[in-house]
Amino acid sequence: MIQLCNLRKSFGDSPALCGLTMEIGDGELFGFVGPNGAGKTTTMKIIVGLLRADSGDILIDGRKLAGNLRHFKAQIGYVPDFFGVYDNLRVYEYMEFYASLYGMSGREARRRSEELLGMLGMTEWREELVDSLSRGMKQKLCVARALVNDPKLLVLDEPASGMEPKFRRQLRELLQELCAEGKTILISSHNLRELSELCTNIGIMDRGRLLIQGDVREILRQQTISNPYILQYIRFPEAALELLKTHGKVKNIAKKENSLSFPFEGTQEEAAQLLTSLISAGAEIASFVREEGSLEKLFLEITAV
Repeated sequence: MIQLCNLRKSFGDSPALCGLTMEIGDGELFGFVGPNGAGKTTTMKIIVGLLRADSGDILIDGRKLAGNLRHFKAQIGYVPDFFGVYDNLRVYEYMEFYASLYGMSGREARRRSEELLGMLGMTEWREELVDSLSRGMKQKLCVARALVNDPKLLVLDEPASGMEPKFRRQLRELLQELCAEGKTILISSHNLRELSELCTNIGIMDRGRLLIQGDVREILRQQTISNPYILQYIRFPEAALELLKTHGKVKNIAKKENSLSFPFEGTQEEAAQLLTSLISAGAEIASFVREEGSLEKLFLEITAV
């Protein structure tokens, strides 16, 4: 769907993108992760045509964005990190105005607007002035607006900012439904746990460069494999501790209350054999599992200075 090829962008003497190359496939729900200043918003604005890269290419469906911007804008929905509004419009007028920009008028514009307000749970606010809405409600309205043209590509920069937990859950469910319908979605968020649960794929950026990209479950699985085992016990005699200390694939044992943690370089079968040996040595073990991978931990590890 989207290919970014060696994108570079600077603002004065400050580089924002340093040869960014990445690919987002059709139907992916792609999460963009990175600290402030990593280049996420700059990348998104370049993709939707609001900024021009200093160099490099953007391809959508195999065609260059440059020279085809008008064509592609009709297929893109965009939710910016800061939501500008027309203050003197009511919610339904605001929606119908944006529908008119895509060639809809009269009954068609009203039908599409009411459909989207219903989808976002905003029907009861249709008569409210946009300026009177809370920040979270404005964000919901912005999402509704971005869907007016039934876009093939949806780009959302911190869309849940300011939303209440109930609305965040509704938005998450909506995005999953849209992805299941075949839309490609690019979303950034500082809520890494939410992204790991929502997205099919992620990319982690730092200082204008892509550090890692891939399937969320596979990335977390690989991280879990390298994580230490956590052993919680009821009783752990000296014989069991000595067995653990002298095991060739156990390193750096750390003790905390009634638990031990340690890296283990063996296979699952070897871990099972170790557990059996510890029990035979008199240990009473409550649980024995690898620490689960998390997007937060991975993010901190690979963006550390």
